[in-house]
Amino acid sequence: MRVNVGKGPYAHRVEDQQWIYRIALSMLKGIGPVNARNLVAYCGGVEPIFTDRKLKNTLEKVPGIGPKLIASITDKKVLPAAEKELAYVRKHGLRMRFYLDGDFPHRLKQAEDAPVLLFTKGNADLDALRMVSIVGTRTPTDEGKRLCVELVEGLRSSGATIVSGLAYGVDIVAHRTALKQGLPTIACVAHGLDKLYPGEHAATAKDMLEHGALVSELPSGSPFAPGNFPARNRIIAGLADCTVVVESGPKGGSLITADIANSYDREVFAYPGRPTDPRSEGCNKLIQQNKAMLVTSAADVITFMEWAPTTRRKAPVQAALFTELQPEEQALVDVLRKKGKVDIDTLCVESRIPQGKAAGLLLNLEFNGVVRALPGKVYALN
Repeated sequence: MRVNVGKGPYAHRVEDQQWIYRIALSMLKGIGPVNARNLVAYCGGVEPIFTDRKLKNTLEKVPGIGPKLIASITDKKVLPAAEKELAYVRKHGLRMRFYLDGDFPHRLKQAEDAPVLLFTKGNADLDALRMVSIVGTRTPTDEGKRLCVELVEGLRSSGATIVSGLAYGVDIVAHRTALKQGLPTIACVAHGLDKLYPGEHAATAKDMLEHGALVSELPSGSPFAPGNFPARNRIIAGLADCTVVVESGPKGGSLITADIANSYDREVFAYPGRPTDPRSEGCNKLIQQNKAMLVTSAADVITFMEWAPTTRRKAPVQAALFTELQPEEQALVDVLRKKGKVDIDTLCVESRIPQGKAAGLLLNLEFNGVVRALPGKVYALN
């Protein structure tokens, strides 16, 4: 799919070649999303990684890139494979979201190890106002299933999008209940979108596409691999404002997702269980170790997340009356006044203040009652 900038019905768009480079970046073996970002930064873009004849000299300067990874980057098979993947994406109507583009989910973009490229199928808004990840054991008790159903039913009033992994157990209960409640629901899968695992959930996945989506960072034809599942869990955690663990044993993917959500500074909630029930051991430990807040219903989640309907606030006047703001503090307040709720990355870009300094200024503004911190490193004026 080489670029042909001439005229005619068979001319390929320049955009297609750019997507080939982006897909190729995501397919490089052993590189990973953090190193991929470093490559783009050091090489001045995605295209030079695959077109610069003096690339080897540049790669040797990139932190974390050694001879083995240089061989992977310069592998001549990667571009044809990316070209084949683009053809698959076009044929099957998938959508691709690149981490430098505006349509990449803004919550996920805040994660340092977020994928550089997402493949999606369906119509869900990945930047919906409220998003909740629900995870748990693949072998829930009847009580666990009931709690999951009641949780999703209770979240209906908040209009939250439900995110999970389409797996057996708590995941599929969450998805199916969301569909019954008319809530958008997103499944993050650990394989390419050319297949579906488990196959028994294919009908549910199909029903989800109209108001939901399937999401994966893996291209078509990707083999099933154990490491795909923990990697998938970071997408589940990264897409949402909070993660709720319904039931979990002492080990498993649910606890991995909770740990990742904590590392992203997202809220984590867990339902407590009987001390003697092994399928509650993971939840109890999360609560005991202060890694999750104890909840017993959707109402608790809504309260903690400040999603409950309240009387309309009056227009914020405190910031206007606060006359001792420093110039950089005023710059942050001006951005918040203009845009409302704003994540810290956008605040830094709009105010042109480095993130390390902005964090300290925001903390001071919070102490003085000028701003309030919301989940996901989002801020708003009081």
